[in-house]
Amino acid sequence: MAAITIFGKGNMGQAIGDVFKQGGNEVSYLDNGDPIKNLGDIVVLAVPYSAAISIAKANPTALVGKIVIDITNPLNFDSWDDLVVPAGTSAAEQIKQLLPDSKVVKAFNTTFAATLMSRKVGGQQTTVMAASDSDEAKETLATALKDSGVAYIDAGALKRARELERFGFLQMTLAAKETIGWDGGFAVEK
Repeated sequence: MAAITIFGKGNMGQAIGDVFKQGGNEVSYLDNGDPIKNLGDIVVLAVPYSAAISIAKANPTALVGKIVIDITNPLNFDSWDDLVVPAGTSAAEQIKQLLPDSKVVKAFNTTFAATLMSRKVGGQQTTVMAASDSDEAKETLATALKDSGVAYIDAGALKRARELERFGFLQMTLAAKETIGWDGGFAVEK
């Protein structure tokens, strides 16, 4: 059992919390302005990109040694036409630069809240893909998700977050255009 702290109580934060709870983990939530104390071993940034960056900048000491999961897709919400991170990097890599003593993982950004809650994408099991330079962090995440009802895939090093974010961006833009539903998305078959 892992102790999980989730920044953000929105749809994604609640859905991720539900997945972790089903996996037998202890979950607590922090909202904007809550004191940053008693953080779990795994800290999930279930907030928009700019808020995730702000949390990382404001709390490097509190996050030392923690597994920090970045779920963001750094979408330009004004145009819905591009990402706001420069080419050749990702939001997760930027967070890692701010938190050099944390184990940063990119995960949950290629799933929607509805597919996490249902544990299904179409007829397939929802899959969480994770990228990190810390094999220990990925193994800890995989263990925490073991009995959660979702599948897990190790997507490789943290630089793979670049592709995961672009994949998440594509999925979001398709849903916004109603080409796919917010309860749909892409499935991965092992």
